[in-house]
Amino acid sequence: MATKSICFYFQVHQPDRLRQYRFFDIGNDDNYCDDFTNKVIMRRVAQKCYLPVNAILLDLIKKNGKKFKVAFSISGVAIDQFYRYAPEVIDSFKALAATGCVEFLAETYAHSLASVANEAEFKQQVKDHSKLIESTFGVKPVTFRNTELIYSDAIGATVASMGYTAMLTEGAKHILGWKSPNFIYTNAINPRLRLLLKNSAMSDDIAFRFSDRSWSGWPLTAEKYADWVESALANEDTLNLFMDYETFGEHQQSDSGIFDFLKALPATMLAKGFSFNTPAETAKMHQPVAPLHVPDPISWADEERDLSAWLGNELQNEAFHKVYALGNKVKRTKDENLMKTYRMLQESDHFYYMCTKFFSDGAVHSYFNPYDTPYEAFINYMNVLSDFELRVDAFLNNKKKTNA
Repeated sequence: MATKSICFYFQVHQPDRLRQYRFFDIGNDDNYCDDFTNKVIMRRVAQKCYLPVNAILLDLIKKNGKKFKVAFSISGVAIDQFYRYAPEVIDSFKALAATGCVEFLAETYAHSLASVANEAEFKQQVKDHSKLIESTFGVKPVTFRNTELIYSDAIGATVASMGYTAMLTEGAKHILGWKSPNFIYTNAINPRLRLLLKNSAMSDDIAFRFSDRSWSGWPLTAEKYADWVESALANEDTLNLFMDYETFGEHQQSDSGIFDFLKALPATMLAKGFSFNTPAETAKMHQPVAPLHVPDPISWADEERDLSAWLGNELQNEAFHKVYALGNKVKRTKDENLMKTYRMLQESDHFYYMCTKFFSDGAVHSYFNPYDTPYEAFINYMNVLSDFELRVDAFLNNKKKTNA
């Protein structure tokens, strides 16, 4: 019987938060980021999550040898912030990379929505991110994971054209229907691209429900979870557990028992005969069962599993279209600082803060949101964008005069 695989993947991302930027600042101030808040949050999350959990994973790898493996997708902007505010986090990830038991995935440098906006910008960000991962950790990414697991047939075909043979996405119910996420699928346009689908229910048992005392599964132990996995994979191939890395210690506090759960899980799972594999290994281990048809983009966000978390209202769409409309002008400047700022303004978080969904997903959106209302987020972002456009135009005009 083929080995049943467990694929653990963690998203690591911290956005560049904008400072309060008023209308009267436009044309007078090009300092857009709230560096103090960015530093405070990064230091806090480093101490609560990145450093202690990296230490736990390193210890688990040492104890289990090559039998325990995980994967990370670390956005370029997160790595930039590590270098600025918490360089010891970089060192702890390098220690994990040196074990050979950790796969680092490719993604967009700015954790952006470029894949649904501009193919050239998307490809360039992926290329730049891959270079950063290789120069930082000494390994070249071979598996792709798009921002927030955003995927469609067309996006998958573009990723395949860039040489990637495996990609992660969401096991969205409205796409799968009766099919299970616990198999390997292929891109509907280019079958050479294999797809690993997130098992949302079992991922969210850890990421969202772990400390919920009203949940029927509480308290969740490694033994109980391993029994669930055994049942889930009775006739299936792989369990893909995809989640934010900040689940451990930040979203689920250390006093919830989440660290003890993580420490106990590998040995418990290995004792039942499961293997831990990286996404690249998992994609090679199992034969695809069918192509997955995804005509419209999906993601791992909210109940809808679509793009509505970022592009679900007029505010978001106006900001989104305006920033990407500036792309050609920014590229014409060939100015490194302007291009870096343009990347920062593409971070998907800016659009997430403008979301007006409240109901079932409201708590999630408010937890991550530095603004009191989505309208404040929109106004602040558009003020920054207006000043940035003025700077780009001034730069091009000066360039034109110089060359005249």
